[in-house]
Amino acid sequence: MCRVVDLQQAVLAKNDACAHTLREDLAARGTALVNLLSSPGSGKTALLERELTLARSRGIPVAALTADLATENDAVRLARSGVPVKQVLTDGLCHLEAEMLGGHLHGWLPADTRLLFIENVGNLVCPASYDLGEALRVVLASVTEGEDKPLKYPTAFGLAHLVVVTKTDIADAVSFDEKEFRANVEQINPGVEVVLTSARGGEGDGLLLDRALAARDGAPVHIPVMTRKSHHVHDAEDGQPCDEGHTHTPDHSHGEHTHSGEHTHPHRAPGGRAHTTDPDTVASSRS
Repeated sequence: MCRVVDLQQAVLAKNDACAHTLREDLAARGTALVNLLSSPGSGKTALLERELTLARSRGIPVAALTADLATENDAVRLARSGVPVKQVLTDGLCHLEAEMLGGHLHGWLPADTRLLFIENVGNLVCPASYDLGEALRVVLASVTEGEDKPLKYPTAFGLAHLVVVTKTDIADAVSFDEKEFRANVEQINPGVEVVLTSARGGEGDGLLLDRALAARDGAPVHIPVMTRKSHHVHDAEDGQPCDEGHTHTPDHSHGEHTHSGEHTHPHRAPGGRAHTTDPDTVASSRS
C-alpha cells in the first residue's frame, strides 16, 4: 500500500511540475487554458461548440482540444465552429495529463490563440486529480444527473473555479431542483459561481466565454477552499523533470481504482502511450 501511495505522489508531483511549466509557457504567449470536466453525456460538446462559434463571430482567436477513449466524433462536431480543433485518442486512459497535453500542443497551437479549451475525457474521477496548467477549471453537470452530483464527486466540484449547469431547457421535465443543487455545490465549494446554460434554448450563451476571457485578462478567479497536497504546484527543478511526450508507469492498469468517487492512484492506458489524430477534416485553422 505504501508503494501505491508513494507512486501516486511521485506521478502527481511530476504532473504538477509539467502543469506549472505549461501554464507559464501559455501565459508568456498570451494564452489561457480552460479545462472542462464532466460526466459523459453532460452536454459539454454541444455547449463548447456554441461558445467556440460565438468566439469566432466576435473575432476572438480560440482553439479546442478534445480527448476521448475512441472516435473523432466530438472533434468533428467542434470543427464546425471554424476554429482550430484537435482530437486526442487516449486508448483507454481515463484522463489527460499535463505532459501528454504539452506534447500535443507543440507545433499545433496557433500563435495568436487567446483561449484554449480542453474538453477532458468524460469522467469526474480521474481528471479531477490532474492539473493541466489551466487558468480556469470548469465542472459541468446536466439537469438530468441529479442534484447530489457535487456530493458524490467532491474532488471534481471542490476544486472547480466555475460550475456550469447544462440542459436547463428540460429542467422542469426532469424535476431538477436548482436550489438543492446550488446548496450542495456551496457545501463542497463555498463561494464558487454556478451558471445555468442551455445549448438548445440559448440560456447562458457566452457566459463561459466571458468568464474565460476575464480569467485570461487577469480578473480574480475563485479560490476553492478544498486543497489537496497532490494539487500543490511544484517547480520543475524539484527533481521531477517535465519532458515532451507522455509516459505511464508500467505496473498499474486502468482497472486498479476504487469506486467511491475519489481517485486513489494513477491509471494507465492498456497500450501505454496515448496517441493523437489530426486529419484535415478535424483540425481546422480557418479564420
